Amino acid sequence: MHWEENVKFGGYYVFCTKTCHAEESFFGLGDKPTELNLRGKRLKNWNTDAYSFAWNQDPLYRSIPFYISVNEGIAHGIFFDNTFKAHFDFGAEDPTKTSFWADGGELQYYYIHGPHMMDVVKSYHILTGTHPMPPLWALGYHQCRWSYYPEAKVKKITNGFRENKIPCDGIYLDIDYMDGYRCFTWNRKYFSDPKRMIKELAADGFKTVVIIDPGIRVDDNYAVFKEGKEKRHFCRRSDDYFMEGHVWPGRCQFPDFTNPEVREWWGGLFDELVQMGVAGVWNDMNEPAVFGAGTFPDDVRHQYDGYRGSHRKAHNVYGMQMVRATYDGLRKLMKNKRPFTITRAGYSGVQRFSSVWTGDNVASWEHLKLGNIQCQRLSVSGISFCGTDIGGFSGEPDGELFTRWIQMGTFSPFMRAHSAGDTKEREPWSFGEPFTSINRKFIELRYRLLPYLYSIFWEHHRYGFPILRPVVMQEQEEITNHFRQDEFTYGDKILICPVLEPGATSRKVYLPKGKWYDFWSNLVIEGGKEIDVQTPLETMPIFIKAGSVIPEYPVMQYVGEKEIEEVKLNVYFSDYEVNSFLFEDYGETFAYEQDIYLEKKFVVNGSRAKLTIQQSMEGLYTPRYENYEFNIIGLPFKPTRIIADNKEFKDFTFDKDKILKLKLRKNFTQIVID
Repeated sequence: MHWEENVKFGGYYVFCTKTCHAEESFFGLGDKPTELNLRGKRLKNWNTDAYSFAWNQDPLYRSIPFYISVNEGIAHGIFFDNTFKAHFDFGAEDPTKTSFWADGGELQYYYIHGPHMMDVVKSYHILTGTHPMPPLWALGYHQCRWSYYPEAKVKKITNGFRENKIPCDGIYLDIDYMDGYRCFTWNRKYFSDPKRMIKELAADGFKTVVIIDPGIRVDDNYAVFKEGKEKRHFCRRSDDYFMEGHVWPGRCQFPDFTNPEVREWWGGLFDELVQMGVAGVWNDMNEPAVFGAGTFPDDVRHQYDGYRGSHRKAHNVYGMQMVRATYDGLRKLMKNKRPFTITRAGYSGVQRFSSVWTGDNVASWEHLKLGNIQCQRLSVSGISFCGTDIGGFSGEPDGELFTRWIQMGTFSPFMRAHSAGDTKEREPWSFGEPFTSINRKFIELRYRLLPYLYSIFWEHHRYGFPILRPVVMQEQEEITNHFRQDEFTYGDKILICPVLEPGATSRKVYLPKGKWYDFWSNLVIEGGKEIDVQTPLETMPIFIKAGSVIPEYPVMQYVGEKEIEEVKLNVYFSDYEVNSFLFEDYGETFAYEQDIYLEKKFVVNGSRAKLTIQQSMEGLYTPRYENYEFNIIGLPFKPTRIIADNKEFKDFTFDKDKILKLKLRKNFTQIVID
């Protein structure tokens, strides 16, 4: 460790150098657009607006100064909690050294011992927090474009989903809904009565999400600017003049979100939008981005919660503090309803306030691969609620690329299609058949698996588990897994391997040790090896861990379309003990913070002639449905008797595909099948 004078700015650079071992691997740092294993890379943390970014382009939108090292099967983490421009060298300059340093601030870092990668990530979550539980609708499919306007266009899109029977929960309004791009206003030419429109959309099952940027137009007739100026809420330069820059509205000033008074003011500005029925807010351009200059000058001053400093210190947390203000304001205004927020920029801990997406990507197969890696990296870096712009933001995907992206996006925690205004429209039906039917099939699968996703979200929120897990997190002792970046697990029960090449009709997939079921055929496969999998356009490799209990909802066009009358439990036989979880609550309130939820634990244990399923429950919530519908897959014997809570149960079927089907009351404690 050492300090070195910063001649340009004053103060000191702070450095730390550690030994880099011959087979040491590195993972983390958020959304870096490069290989999953960072060995040999030199990277920078400085939040940057990176339109149509390229492979290995650095830096991007977020600064997450946390990485995990794995050496000789043992993992540890480093969280370099310094908000200045920071740098990381993982054996790039000298293969025997790993270094991290910053242009100012303190050499403050946390060493986090494993020994497993999962232990490191869970401990990192203790330091920086986890995502709050999202509203259940936010885990559905979202549709966005720059921009859907006027109202007739918005209705055409939403009607298209319902007419094509493609589920969708979220519809987004980009900057053109505003009056001259002034935040918190409406263009009444395009949207004459936004409250009525939002109410009508809600009646059809759509939640409205609006964009809000940090740039506030300089206009004394604009109430938001006038109030912010009078209260001195905008950022100032070293000479005490307001910092100004040009973004979408033209000449703008920018709130100092590092000031708690400004955050409180900003949160209150959402009152009218909430009263209109807006369900979510999308914070963009908050790196902060400025046209021409790129970002703020270094001499901009920030209040920084009473510890005043320059923009050099505040830059990387500006976006996080903006979405913090947005989230806190929405939570207060929405009373007991959960707000939904999404931000482009962030710093470690942003997950406490928001979801993220990977930014302005490109419609290319390279970016499909990159998005897969970025979401895995974000998840192990503390930001599990992440996704990509499905189909690519800029450029033109063909039907095959869009469909393969929908397939991968089905297993992203955040699922949204988005595109630039100078591209062709790309709704799930835009490419015709067979793409429309396949896109529908996978979006329906997303909705069927919502109780599983919601449950692994609870595991993240309460216990600190990442939602997406690279294969190396399953088997870190295997060096070859340090370089696998296509496959990942969705929670710990479902393994996904997206199809990432055009025209591919097969691909190799690595299955971790243990038994796995092919989702499509129910074929049992022994893991610990690579296999060849057929990948016609209508499928993607999906495997279920033996012993899993995968809960499933009936297909709906939107969350809450109809009452859940029963939950399907897909049980995959194993000859060893496996635990699974199902989390249930109201799906939209904060009652879970008062233990009004239900956490169910299933234990599956089988043998050559017997299967036992046990259920235990914790929490105060009572779901309205009464029954489970069981699909028990892979039994190695023909069942002759079922005992449920010491009573024999005779109403079951065992079909030609060897799937045992039965219905039981939801509160059983033990089922024995022999």
